[in-house]
This record gives sequence, C-alpha cells and structure tokens, in this order.
Amino acid sequence: MSDHQFIPDLSALLADVPADSILSRTFFDGDDVRGVLFRFAAGQELSEHTASSPAVLHFLSGEATVTLGGETVEARAGSWAHMPANLKHSIHAKTPVTMLLMLVQR
Repeated sequence: MSDHQFIPDLSALLADVPADSILSRTFFDGDDVRGVLFRFAAGQELSEHTASSPAVLHFLSGEATVTLGGETVEARAGSWAHMPANLKHSIHAKTPVTMLLMLVQR
C-alpha cells in the first residue's frame, strides 16, 4: 500500500455541473484531512453554515462572494481562506466555480 496519493488533475474528478446545481465529491478521507471538491453553477449558493473542524477553502476557478464570520470577500481563482472550527460562512457563485475544501480532522 502506498504512503501517499497523487491526483494529476482535480478538476477531472467532477463532470461539468448542470445549471442550477452544485456537485461535490470527497476524493480523499485520511486520518488527518478530508478533501472535497465542489463545482458550483453560476448563481448557486451554500447558505450560511458552520463546520465542526478547521477548514481551508481554495478557489481553483471562477468568482464567488464568500462570507467568513462577519466579513464578506470576493474570491477568484487562486483565492485561499483558512476557517477555524464553528465559523459561520457562506458561498455564492457569481460565475461557474470550482473549489477545493480541506477539512482538518482532529
């Protein structure tokens, strides 16, 4: 068994997202981190919620409005955010968006 995992193209793990949809796929579930790839159609939104563990958002493509606690920011390809556990957050895709979510397992 290998002690590592390599994925040459994360975007290839999800098909094109249908209009009015959000797709997600957990592609890695290790002892210390879980990786989830999201693809949002333009106009789609994850309403305000929290995560029970620290998390990192990394935007791979597209543009989105992201609320982190009481702050609203504009994310685009290359944007990155760290969130502590239980931080209220939401995401609204302004264009089609591909986003990597890494959940830290404790």
